[in-house]
Amino acid sequence: MAPLYRERLTLEGAVLAASGAAGCAVLLTLVPEARENLGSTIGQLAFVTLLCATLGPFLARRWTGRAERVTERGVSGDPTPVWQLPAITAGLALAVALPTGSWDAGLRVTGGCLLVGLTQAAVMAPTVRAEERRRGRRYVRLPGSRLLRGTRLGYSDR
Repeated sequence: MAPLYRERLTLEGAVLAASGAAGCAVLLTLVPEARENLGSTIGQLAFVTLLCATLGPFLARRWTGRAERVTERGVSGDPTPVWQLPAITAGLALAVALPTGSWDAGLRVTGGCLLVGLTQAAVMAPTVRAEERRRGRRYVRLPGSRLLRGTRLGYSDR
């Protein structure tokens, strides 16, 4: 049986949050330039927190509301390999920081990954669980989900 969407959100969110936290810790500890413009970094991450707090539950409800009925056989719910998430976090931070030497921007990226991961695990997953209980369904992610186009979900009745 494919993993449930809320299970995916919890696992992937936890790994992304841990990757972001580790990146923040490394940058703050080992790269003094990452501590430049802390006021701007805090302000931008506060804005990301606000976006996550409002968009996370909204998108989870939207995607569960648009879910298509599926049979268990037709579902591909294989999670994103979790080893990719730390690589993505590090790659994004380096892609932003290395060309310009702007390590505070790298800190914003890793902090953003931390916040997005927390949103997935601590906000979106419980929202999906509540929708499962309310509608009597189990949700799985479908093929065709894309970062900018949104998540396609399928459901089966309990």
